[in-house]
Amino acid sequence: MISFKGAQYPKDVILFAVIFYVRFGVSYRDLEEIMAERDVSVDHTTLN
Repeated sequence: MISFKGAQYPKDVILFAVIFYVRFGVSYRDLEEIMAERDVSVDHTTLN
C-alpha cells in the first residue's frame, strides 16, 4: 500500500496527477494547467 503520510496534497489529487501524466504522457507544464482547471494550484516543479 502507498503511504501518503506527510504529503502536501490530498491522496486524490496526487493519484489523479500521476495517472494523467503516465496515461497521456503530457508535460509537467501541461499537467500544471490541467490541475489548475480543476482548482488545484500546483507548480510544474512540484510535479517533477
